[in-house]
Amino acid sequence: MLVKVRSVSVNRSDWEALTGQPLYARFGGLRKPGNPILGSDVAGTVEAVGRNHTEFNPGDDVFGEMASYSGGFAEYVCARGKSWVRKPAGLTFEQAAAIPQAGVIALQALRERVRPGQSVLVNGGGGGAGAFAIQLAKLHGAEVTGVDNGGKLDFMRSLGADHVIDYRREDFTRNGRTYDRIVDLIAYRSALAYARALKSGGSYEAVGGSVATLLQLLVFGPWMKRTANKHLGVLMVQRSRDNLQAITELCASGRVTVPIDKRYPLSEVPEALRYLGEGQSKGKIVINVEPT
Repeated sequence: MLVKVRSVSVNRSDWEALTGQPLYARFGGLRKPGNPILGSDVAGTVEAVGRNHTEFNPGDDVFGEMASYSGGFAEYVCARGKSWVRKPAGLTFEQAAAIPQAGVIALQALRERVRPGQSVLVNGGGGGAGAFAIQLAKLHGAEVTGVDNGGKLDFMRSLGADHVIDYRREDFTRNGRTYDRIVDLIAYRSALAYARALKSGGSYEAVGGSVATLLQLLVFGPWMKRTANKHLGVLMVQRSRDNLQAITELCASGRVTVPIDKRYPLSEVPEALRYLGEGQSKGKIVINVEPT
């Protein structure tokens, strides 16, 4: 289907593709991004559909994630739409564009994995996926700790975090506190350090981080489960229409807030990426595509 883009959100994956760091970001292109147009989370209106397309019709307002994690910073995109959904009337295009990647990551990291009263820590809680994760953990009745830089502490509190930690001042793996579940969006410490922060029977999953840390988790995770009853692993996020629909319904109902920090026009995508790369964005950054 051909979609006229109204809004696109900026994700950590865009910054990683741009800079080639961590190393796995170069899988799509060793010396430069495989697709020179970044942007993956798109909201817009269907302009036309292929002969065999049966999911959407011209005129439908839709949103979703580009299959290649690229091509979204544009006036039009082409997509198969297998994991896309219709935009609810109660959500703006900006809000819809902010949901797909970050919202689905948070949903898969926490849905059916947290019980009321458990302690949950979200490392990177002030970013896009982290902001959704804090809210979902609170929605499940957990006691939530958010970790990020000092400029995001009040923001994480506003999302419902019971405790906040400035990672520049305090190492949550060494402060003596332990958690039932840790969701790590920026894993750079050793696997043993993360195991130290878990309760017996607890679980830790990394969504992103250094290749060295991710490899440690894959190698030592099974051993830690057998010897210490602690699960350490890497969250393999699966894109699906059901997952996107589930988090969208929570946002449309108001139970989860779509956290948008800044908005930029399409002509200022470099500035938006620079702002994200500085690590100061609170929640999501959105690009609005004005009609030409």
